[in-house]
Amino acid sequence: MNANHELGRRGEEAAAAYLRELGWRVLDRNWRCPEGELDIVALEGRTHVFCEVKTRRTLAFGHPAEAVTPAKARRLRGLALRWSREHGVRAAGIRIDLIGLIGGGPAGFTVEHLREVA
Repeated sequence: MNANHELGRRGEEAAAAYLRELGWRVLDRNWRCPEGELDIVALEGRTHVFCEVKTRRTLAFGHPAEAVTPAKARRLRGLALRWSREHGVRAAGIRIDLIGLIGGGPAGFTVEHLREVA
């Protein structure tokens, strides 16, 4: 596994731990279908939240939120609807968030949670 994949894996682990600390229930991780992948599906109360996780060592190449382009947002909405249909979840009770993680060195990550990004 190369360094970027390892950073991404550690970022997703940190994001899942962060959500659990908030009291959310992580339902699915790295769910795949032919159209793409959802990083984390979690339950906040009665709302299903689809979390896109973006990890960066530094801000030198931009903030993690900049990775959610309009095309990426459309793809995330489609993936969330597909997951919801396959799991019997009503679309009215879903939301798409971004968990941006910066760092990953000895001090760990700085976590930024942006709600309703798509």
